[in-house]
Amino acid sequence: MKYTRPLLKLIEEFQKFPGVGPKSAQRMAFHVLNKNIKDVEELSKTIIEAKTQIKKCSTCQNLSALDPCEICSNTSRDLGTICLVSEPRDLLAIERTNGFKGMYHVLGGLISPIDGIGPEQLAIKDLLQRVGKNNLHEVILALDTSTEGEATTLYLHRILSPICTKITRLGFGLPVGSELEYADELTLTRALENRTEII
Repeated sequence: MKYTRPLLKLIEEFQKFPGVGPKSAQRMAFHVLNKNIKDVEELSKTIIEAKTQIKKCSTCQNLSALDPCEICSNTSRDLGTICLVSEPRDLLAIERTNGFKGMYHVLGGLISPIDGIGPEQLAIKDLLQRVGKNNLHEVILALDTSTEGEATTLYLHRILSPICTKITRLGFGLPVGSELEYADELTLTRALENRTEII
């Protein structure tokens, strides 16, 4: 069946979202078309507001409408522990566990020479400044167990070792090759509790 051009364009736009195939995109498009115009305008307004208001926190690089973000400005957090994650969605996954009360630093990706991503493209310079300024007692490397995650972990361990006394990584509980954002809360909680020091 051939769709009318505006519907086809809407389906194509939804298909650009990660993990959305043709059938899911089609369902989403028909869902939008079945909504009243007020609901669609509200959705459109919300997307535009999120895009224009949300920026990177100047301290931890997390996404927030505030600077510093809600976590960095929370005085009850443990300033002596920083958990490194590759993306804001990984930070959210760890926060959902309610098991970590320290600070975060979002790298903005993982080292991947094949994709042209080296240490210079990540927020490592900002991290080193934070580690140098603060009296840290632990840096947790909460990175994916993929090849890129392992490469980034080794690199960070090498550059942080001279300036940080305790460097740990998430412990058992995360399957090899998995991504943090898809891990359930219990798995992430156990991984945090069983983190191990990198030697």
